[in-house]
Amino acid sequence: MTHAPARPRRISPQEVLERLGPPDAMIKEKVKDRVDDYVRHFIAHSPFLTMATADAAGRADCSPRGDYPGFVKVLDEHTLALPDRPGNKIADSFRNLAENDGVGLCFFVPGVREVLRVNGSGYVTDEPDVLTRMRIEAKRPDLAIVVEVAEVYFHCGRALVRSRLWDPASQALAEGMPSIGEMAAAQFGVDVDPKLLEASLEDAYRKLY
Repeated sequence: MTHAPARPRRISPQEVLERLGPPDAMIKEKVKDRVDDYVRHFIAHSPFLTMATADAAGRADCSPRGDYPGFVKVLDEHTLALPDRPGNKIADSFRNLAENDGVGLCFFVPGVREVLRVNGSGYVTDEPDVLTRMRIEAKRPDLAIVVEVAEVYFHCGRALVRSRLWDPASQALAEGMPSIGEMAAAQFGVDVDPKLLEASLEDAYRKLY
């Protein structure tokens, strides 16, 4: 008879703090509550971010968001807006924000090791003036997410240095992976040529807007 492996030991937040020790004073001081010129400049050059939200029960979700650099707009020094481009229509982030307005963003700029982090509260809007600012290729998004900034700071580049994310040699890792068509066919349990699934996905990519 086999037994399920025991779950790893859970330690308390106090133990974590004791293990890690206190942060440097400069680390605490770097956290700001507004968008300054440096933050604005980073956002204007960022084509990709991740957005974390959670529902009323605390179940978390993190989704990628990407577009042309500067797709996120700085409305003022305390407010950002993200366009909602066509996607899978699952709308987890929208549902979560309706129950729990907490939101966290991580902005990336290709080739830059540091990450910009923004934490605050968010809500969905259809304000025409906001949506018009996000028009791409003559198409305006139907909705946008407004983020009211509570904390903003640059995160050190250790994670990206360790991951070698921007190193072109790292792209070789993809060579050993199954194709997205193969994974989809297996996970959905369908007897379909994986290349047909990949072609369908590529067609969707060509209709980004």
